Amino acid sequence: MIESVHVSVMIQEVLSLLNPMKNKVYIDGTLGNGGHTETICKCDANVIAFDRDLEALNRTEKRLRSVFDETSFPIRFVHADYRFFAEALDMLQIEKVDGLLLDLGLSSDQLADEKRGFSFDSKGELDMRFDTSEGLSAKELLETLPESQIADIIYRFGEERHSRKIAQKIVERRRKELPIQTAHELAEIVRQCVPKSRKNPIDPATRTFQALRIAVNDELGALQSVLEMLPERLKPGGIAAVISFHSLEDRIVKTAFRDLRYWKILTPKPITASDDEIARNPRARSAKLRGGYRL
Repeated sequence: MIESVHVSVMIQEVLSLLNPMKNKVYIDGTLGNGGHTETICKCDANVIAFDRDLEALNRTEKRLRSVFDETSFPIRFVHADYRFFAEALDMLQIEKVDGLLLDLGLSSDQLADEKRGFSFDSKGELDMRFDTSEGLSAKELLETLPESQIADIIYRFGEERHSRKIAQKIVERRRKELPIQTAHELAEIVRQCVPKSRKNPIDPATRTFQALRIAVNDELGALQSVLEMLPERLKPGGIAAVISFHSLEDRIVKTAFRDLRYWKILTPKPITASDDEIARNPRARSAKLRGGYRL
């Protein structure tokens, strides 16, 4: 099992916002390496921890079982998309929880795993699924979708203005019976279509990879679904906290917390990482934390 290299972002800020209390129950919808869950449990709270990535879930469960006393172990692990949190609560016979945390996007562990296809230079199969046991991989999507749908995905979820040119190149290659197999091959095609910006140092393939990952995992659909159901399963006075990493996610979260029937906004402006944290963990640079108080 690969050792985790992921660093959870804004742990102290999350702790201040959620204010976890003894014996209360919180959902961590995106367990990852367990940094947030561990911190919440050290406040003597209990956590129901979700992750779609079975490898990450098993690795983190093993680590956390070495941290907390087994006789009063405070975490229940669920291998599922966090959009199914209500079904999991029903199975656990829990009507409502005291708080919820989502740390969205891709973990450093997934990015570092060659066989997952998240990294631009990965020579493994272009997969991009968080849960490799279900759904179509990015490779399969690019082999089957019409050119117009590929372009729409790249434009809608990646906000990439060269989306049509990229989709055209992908389909041209497919017609030659040379479908894209690896992340490295896709990145090379995108770089041929997207000029490198002198002002923006990000790799030209970044937006396309983001778009495909979001589409493969239906990330925005899952987020929207949870935020719609959450008011029914969060206790009055409970707190929801969401860390997003790009504008599409942030927009959905901001809109949900503006529903004044259910929420008091705790973060009129999103909380961002400190300069010190960004220096230690550059991934934190684009993170935005928003919170809502259940009325």
